[in-house]
Amino acid sequence: MKIAGILLTAGLVFSQTLSNAQENKAKTPKLMVGVIVDQMRQEYLYRYEAKFSEGGFKRLMREGFMLTNAHYNYAPTVTGPGHASVYTGTTPAIHGIIGNDYYDKELKKMVYCVEDPAQRMVGSTMPGGVSPWRMLATTVTDELELFTNKRAKVISISIKDRGSVLPAGHMADAAYFPEGRGGNFITSTFYRQDLPEWVTKFNSRNLPATYISKPWTPLFPIEQYTESGPDDSPYERKLAGKDKMTFPYNFQEMIAKGNGELFAYSPYANDYVTEFAKAALLGEQMGKDNVPDFLAISYSTPDIFGHAVGPRSVELEDMYLRLDRNVEDLLKHLDKEVGVGNYTLFLSADHAVADVPQYLKDNKVPAGYFNDEYALAKLNEYLASYYPGKKLVEKISNEQVFLNHNAFDGDARTSGLDMFVVAELTGKFLMTLDGVANYYTEAVIKQSDFDEGGIKGKIIRGHHAQRSGDIAFVLEPGWFEGNSVQGTTHGSPYAYDTHVPMLFFGHGVKQGTSAVYHPITDIAPTVSVILKIMFPNGCTGQPINELLKN
Repeated sequence: MKIAGILLTAGLVFSQTLSNAQENKAKTPKLMVGVIVDQMRQEYLYRYEAKFSEGGFKRLMREGFMLTNAHYNYAPTVTGPGHASVYTGTTPAIHGIIGNDYYDKELKKMVYCVEDPAQRMVGSTMPGGVSPWRMLATTVTDELELFTNKRAKVISISIKDRGSVLPAGHMADAAYFPEGRGGNFITSTFYRQDLPEWVTKFNSRNLPATYISKPWTPLFPIEQYTESGPDDSPYERKLAGKDKMTFPYNFQEMIAKGNGELFAYSPYANDYVTEFAKAALLGEQMGKDNVPDFLAISYSTPDIFGHAVGPRSVELEDMYLRLDRNVEDLLKHLDKEVGVGNYTLFLSADHAVADVPQYLKDNKVPAGYFNDEYALAKLNEYLASYYPGKKLVEKISNEQVFLNHNAFDGDARTSGLDMFVVAELTGKFLMTLDGVANYYTEAVIKQSDFDEGGIKGKIIRGHHAQRSGDIAFVLEPGWFEGNSVQGTTHGSPYAYDTHVPMLFFGHGVKQGTSAVYHPITDIAPTVSVILKIMFPNGCTGQPINELLKN
């Protein structure tokens, strides 16, 4: 009887354990979807809200959880570091992606954040290859692959290769991006040696040619775009083949005039990414079993076109109204293929954007342009007055000064050169230039607390000890590097570049909103909690407790 009782108890325990395991699986989503909108301000959700459909951004805001005070907690606020930071849960100081292109101190030249000479393209004869090898930390997508022993399917998609490669991480099934930003979807040998059949079949549809054959006209009568400035604006940079940056955009006419690289500037590029994401869901059978999968999507076109026209253009508003329909289409497809309540989706941006400085100046707001080449020439001239015959500065890039370390070889007592002194002299000179707000030498950054607040803290968290420059400097608000009075950019530590949307929706997510400050690095650990996996190995963010159901 005792043996029978023991066996019965053991059976009950085993049954309960099995039940708990099954219940635990049910507590994780079948699919995680990450959506990054390149160059999206949080305020667009408010400014364009009246014209949004009920099933796109509004559905995420209404049925999901919105963080209204989400920010990047470092600078530079640009695409490569932004995508890397969202998915690693940390900043350039740790993951190492310090810019889209940055000066390599060893190679003595600019390098691209995802270029990899050891790889080649798959599905294309384009030279070169790409991979995330320069990203030094794991991503949440990597951690999902590790947790599931690579049984999870991880697919990443973007018009920009870096917008696909960095979210994919090091262990993804594939990162896909169009050839030349307007052709067939391709990948890199880092992930696989051939294109799967479903990709080849999708490419055979030749959708870009179909899309670009249609002119771009506004969804609403032009006089209803009261949330934006005039359609004919002097602050918009002209695209080749277009005499005036006004609707309609007849792409066939522009191509006939010699502009063959228009597709990525059109809202149809967002349609293309959405259609490919839907094809990936079906082709890879994502979200169809009890092993969670991860689909990473990055919409690049708002940034590609946004640089030319700025945040107050009618074209940008229309693009976001169309993107709203893409989001609605994606959500409907997820509902159908994965099931309502079976997936979790988050949406954010890799950075926001500055107003056109000339527009601000013309409206009596302080702003301006900083010329790197002029600053470099004047700085070397200034330092030569102290150290004749010495070229002490190699490069100014991404608001960083790179000193010529070879000039400091040898004994400082005999050479008369002290790097700390030169760094301070450099900083003092920068402060004499119009538009420079402050500077931070490497010595100051290294002696500071990683969690320090304010602008200084953002510089610290954006500075990688081995890769960044010897002096970082910050421009005044409204200023940026460049000299064009048309178009805009981003990259600063100020709110107009750091304040981005952060929306969570679906499985494991409460309905609600919060104005509590959260850095963008909180996304990855929150996703990790929902998936019940390890945090990325360099993660410095914290889970967003107020949005979690359990």
